[in-house]
Amino acid sequence: MLETSIIVLCAFSFSAGFVDAIVGGGGLIQTPALLFLFPQYPVPALLATTKIPSGSGTALATWTYARKVTLHTRLLVVMGITAFAFSMFGSSMVSSLPNQFLKPFMLCLLTGIAIYTFMNKNFGQATEARPPIKNAWPVAVGIVALIGFYDGFFGPGTGSFFILLFIGVMGLDFLHASAHAKCVNLATNAASILYFGAKGLIIWKMTIPMAISNLAGSFLGARFAILKGNKMVRWFFLGVICCTILRFAWDLFVKGQ
Repeated sequence: MLETSIIVLCAFSFSAGFVDAIVGGGGLIQTPALLFLFPQYPVPALLATTKIPSGSGTALATWTYARKVTLHTRLLVVMGITAFAFSMFGSSMVSSLPNQFLKPFMLCLLTGIAIYTFMNKNFGQATEARPPIKNAWPVAVGIVALIGFYDGFFGPGTGSFFILLFIGVMGLDFLHASAHAKCVNLATNAASILYFGAKGLIIWKMTIPMAISNLAGSFLGARFAILKGNKMVRWFFLGVICCTILRFAWDLFVKGQ
């Protein structure tokens, strides 16, 4: 029974890696699957167990993008350090704060994002980066701190939030935003892995096969994004955002009853 559940979980991890490499949001697939298949384990341990598969897939996607896409290295270093620190803080709060307090805000935010992205056909479609918002670095670092905390604390949708940051604030297109999002997301994953690993919360018999599956999906997803370009990535982004909205709405209005 355990072996069968792990096989099923690996299929979800592969799908999560594929989707996450393109537009983020792989946690929307992987995390609920783990919670559903192994309800007998504590939630903090299950959340901790998702971090190594997510981190391994993100690392491979980062390497794949870095070979094909020009990256703003100085920007990524500053954001990566910030994201790492706040993700570590978020991970430390998992056991002491209820997940529910972020969900109403995230639901409203994601609904607005989905409507805006659908209505604005040129959002993230530029072939060249437009001038960034004035004083973009301080704004971007502040947003990264919030997203980093969220990823350490809960996680699903983090990659999508980073993509929005790089498009809306830094003026990148979807493909370059995805590449930069993977780099910063790698820092948040590394922080969570270090924290949860030190606390002994990671369930290794699950996380290793999940990581292998996530790596395979991530490799294919990153290559697919580079091959298909901005238009296809935009539709994947919309799909993941809509699924995240449905997931949060389910948690709030159905499970919360």
